[in-house]
Amino acid sequence: MSPDWSEMFSLSVAPLEIVIRGSIIYWFILILLRVAGRRDVGSMGVADMLVLVLIADAAQNAMAAEYRSIIDGMVLVATIVGWSVIVDRLAYFVPSIGQLLTSSRVLLVRDGTLERRNLRREYITVDELMSELRLKGIDELGQVRRCYIEADGNISVLQKHQD
Repeated sequence: MSPDWSEMFSLSVAPLEIVIRGSIIYWFILILLRVAGRRDVGSMGVADMLVLVLIADAAQNAMAAEYRSIIDGMVLVATIVGWSVIVDRLAYFVPSIGQLLTSSRVLLVRDGTLERRNLRREYITVDELMSELRLKGIDELGQVRRCYIEADGNISVLQKHQD
């Protein structure tokens, strides 16, 4: 049995429908993940993860013939990447949109004292935080001037100066 070349490279769904479907799913998942917040310390950014998952799924559907056409999958992947680029550019060039679409850093330790409310808000246990601090060569909270969870999920630490 030979491949049906004309079906493989023709559109089986209207390109506008693919763009609309891809856009709706992109924004739904982005908002959903943004509302859910960060959970994993040191993980990749939510937008990065979203694009990877959606592209993988869209490409898989195109390769496994969930669509009748490779072009359908390519249009969907282009839509997802396009939204990712647009969101990144908007966040960079329009600070108010950037604040809305990206997480801000959250203070976890101030002058050696845990900010327990912020730890709870980010669902970070004291053990998880201490593990991250030990990886940075800090074994006591008293050594920490400030500790933040950054927008990308990484922990940054400002140590107290040793006199």
